[in-house]
Amino acid sequence: MSALHPGLVIFLSGNIGAGKTTLVRGILYGLGYQGKVRSPTYNLVQLYQISRLHLYHFDFYRFTDPMEWEEAGFREYFNIDSICLIEWPEKVGKLLPIADLQISINIIETGRNIEILAGTETGRQCLEQWQASIHY
Repeated sequence: MSALHPGLVIFLSGNIGAGKTTLVRGILYGLGYQGKVRSPTYNLVQLYQISRLHLYHFDFYRFTDPMEWEEAGFREYFNIDSICLIEWPEKVGKLLPIADLQISINIIETGRNIEILAGTETGRQCLEQWQASIHY
């Protein structure tokens, strides 16, 4: 996962149980994190520090109004020094920064279908770097 770097905003979409938190767990382990990875459903955010990298895992499932995000003071977490992974970004609407990457996970008969879209030039470069690192 060396394609991931500070400053990225990544939206994670999919139904309950689709595997969003499992994906975050895999990303963290791929970055070298060795601790327990918990769902932030009740805390709203979990911070993981890997060396000098701050990775924030948000879950906005329980939000009923986009202004809850603003009132929680989360805007400061979105900066050039951190990676932000957001479950249920649609609950916050247009208040969130533009996603560099949008990852959609859908349950299908044989497992999961994952679609990754780049929303910015930074996201496109990240995807290209990741694809170049895959050995078939």
